[in-house]
Amino acid sequence: MVVVTFTPLVSWWAGALAGRWSDPCGDTLIVLSGAPTQGGVIGQSTYWRSAYAVLAYRKCATQKIILAGGNKSVGGTPVADSMAEFVESQGVPPERIVRETRSTSTRENALYTQPLLVHGASPPVLLTSDFHMFRARRAFEKLGMVVEPRPIPDALKRATNWQGRWPAFLDVASETVKIVCYYARGWI
Repeated sequence: MVVVTFTPLVSWWAGALAGRWSDPCGDTLIVLSGAPTQGGVIGQSTYWRSAYAVLAYRKCATQKIILAGGNKSVGGTPVADSMAEFVESQGVPPERIVRETRSTSTRENALYTQPLLVHGASPPVLLTSDFHMFRARRAFEKLGMVVEPRPIPDALKRATNWQGRWPAFLDVASETVKIVCYYARGWI
């Protein structure tokens, strides 16, 4: 408990999973969903990814934003639809938004996003949480897609105070288990 609560372990771990930190721009921005929609409201990690997507859109004048996330609950709204409502409310024109609504995992994000990409264009920019970037980037690359990583400070931001370290630690630890499972299945 002491190590997680009072040391920079969570920040270090999240930073290691984020990898190289840069804010690349490109013609296409791929935004992966996080927490599922509940009652029509996007979850916290999905909100932050969507909010940073709006910032990237404004900074980079992105031509196309692919929002990836399907139903994560029975009979629920696809997360990509809720993300689209949010980014549109922040001024992103609907004609710039493409919704990928079938995926329910990071691997499926890559599988179902691949046909939506324009070949020959600049490499798409992949936006997701810092702790999720390691697995997400490799899932896309395993399918032959070159992506430019654009992690957002999710666990890193929460780990700046001791109250947020435990939820961030649990996310980072869970992600590490998922990475091991993806390696075992040959998905990354």
